[in-house]
Amino acid sequence: MRHHDHNRKFGRERNQRLAMMNSLAKSLLEKRKISTTEAKAKELRPFIEKRMNDRKGGGYTRIIKLQDRKSDGAKMAQIEII
Repeated sequence: MRHHDHNRKFGRERNQRLAMMNSLAKSLLEKRKISTTEAKAKELRPFIEKRMNDRKGGGYTRIIKLQDRKSDGAKMAQIEII
């Protein structure tokens, strides 16, 4: 069975998605807290936690939902490193 065997595409090709995730991960590691769309934050969580091997267990990041973006109504979230 192939349950949960899909990722969000964000309307981009594979290399563009990877570049976007790398950019978001770099910003998160530099600033410790960033604001982005909820879908991107949820997709970034497993991407960033695989690079944090120095801590045991899980729960390296926290996602906090914010108000919807005024311009287009997109659901926003804040992701931070704990």
